[in-house]
Amino acid sequence: MATAPIPSPSNEPVCAYLPGSSAREELNQALSDTAAHVAELPVLIAGGAIRTGNLAEVRMPHDHGHVLAKLHQAGADDVQKAIDGALRIAPEWANTSFETRAAIFLRAADLIAGPYRAKINAACMLGQSKTCHQAEIDAACELIDFLRFNVSYAEQLQAVQPVSEPGLWNRVDYRPLEGFVLAITPFNFLAIAANLPTAPAILGNVVLWKPATVTGLGVQVVMEILTKAGLPEGVISVIPGAGPEQGRVALESPHLAGIHFTGSTATFQHLYQETAKRIGSYRTYPRLVGETGGKDFIVAHPSAELDALCTSILRGSFEYQGQKCSAASRLYLPKSLWPRLQSQLVDEIKAIKMGDVRDFSNFMGAVIDERAFSRIQGYLNVARESAQILAGGNGDRSKGWFIEPTLVEVKDPKHQLMREEIFGPIVTAYVYEDSAFEEVLQLVDTTSPYGLTGAICARDRQAIELAASTLRNAAGNFYINDKPTGAVVGQQPFGGGRASGTNDKAGSIWNMTRWVSPRTIKENFVPPTHWSYPFLR
Repeated sequence: MATAPIPSPSNEPVCAYLPGSSAREELNQALSDTAAHVAELPVLIAGGAIRTGNLAEVRMPHDHGHVLAKLHQAGADDVQKAIDGALRIAPEWANTSFETRAAIFLRAADLIAGPYRAKINAACMLGQSKTCHQAEIDAACELIDFLRFNVSYAEQLQAVQPVSEPGLWNRVDYRPLEGFVLAITPFNFLAIAANLPTAPAILGNVVLWKPATVTGLGVQVVMEILTKAGLPEGVISVIPGAGPEQGRVALESPHLAGIHFTGSTATFQHLYQETAKRIGSYRTYPRLVGETGGKDFIVAHPSAELDALCTSILRGSFEYQGQKCSAASRLYLPKSLWPRLQSQLVDEIKAIKMGDVRDFSNFMGAVIDERAFSRIQGYLNVARESAQILAGGNGDRSKGWFIEPTLVEVKDPKHQLMREEIFGPIVTAYVYEDSAFEEVLQLVDTTSPYGLTGAICARDRQAIELAASTLRNAAGNFYINDKPTGAVVGQQPFGGGRASGTNDKAGSIWNMTRWVSPRTIKENFVPPTHWSYPFLR
């Protein structure tokens, strides 16, 4: 049978949800339908759904009295069943043709783009408190892009083959890893959460997916879509749970072949340490791929254009309540621009509306849960005690977990608020003398342990080149005259180094290479018939 090339991927257009549009009406209906009943979310493994009775609640962050779903948490026995089931079907899935696997994930992308778009966006909006725009660029567009581009990258990978001399045929068999992949996924991006199990599965791996509890509703929609697209039961098992038990059982299995992780730096370091302790017990050396925290920066040169800089700060810091690992968290601003910029920022921050994401006039929703609210309030207390709050600075948990967009100024560039990841709508500014631009670049590079995203705002080309060179290792995604958020699959492969992860670039061919174990095959068409070489004569 001939092998046909897959359709060339392109980025999914972003729907604007304009007033009066049919898309907006469909989304509003999906929001009403989703909020109208409490969903039941079982453990999903080969052999069917398991209802453990050990329930966790999924609540709307912006209306925390409203329960969206009750999620059955997986126990140790359930995780072991998931592992056993995945290993049973692993040979069949590994031997499934690439074309068949590709068709499943391409169909899933089209289902999201079409009949499931409103449903998946509604689950993301209500479960993760995202505005319609933030849900659209995440749960719809980015997830569609991950599926389409990853299939294309997998095809490109398999096309990389060695040369062959006359009489020989050399080739590479791109095998899946031997065992299972554990995907541990975050609350803040449903697309990333779904990408972590699907990327290895595209290449023939079986996966155990441990999602964040608060994403349970969105995860259920993703699995419904994958099942409808033809994914066999058990290729991706869902083992939800709020505690470490699910990860512990997977780490103790000799069949752990890889970990695909996005979350906190501390958790990834713990996984690394626990894997290292057991390294002699595994059948293969597990692949560890992780994207973790960030303390992302915007540094402005005195030549920066004021309105563009202001917009980069506001969008980069406060979209999705600052709960993006790429969100701007520290600013380095020249003294000459500061009076005008400060006034403009304060006025704009005061104009930002915050509230229920079902009100499309709101720019911000709530932070994800009570724990996040309390942590961020702790940083606001630090700001009150040792810095100057210029805008915002308050929180209200009476109905939802709301934190105002907050601008802080510090005099010490090594202040706690300039060093530690906050993961909330707080951005801290340090104002420098215009003549100290080069020194400030050194501060940017050395103040934080992270290396995820950052931006330089300037019109002076020499300043841009100096920043790009000095900060070469300070950010895995570096932006010039733009905000440090909003990486697009196929355009800006995402990931960072230092304490921010392994920089395997989600949404790229580099990430896909981590989920294969190449086998080199040499076939000799006319093998020699005597052991002697000519030089022996």
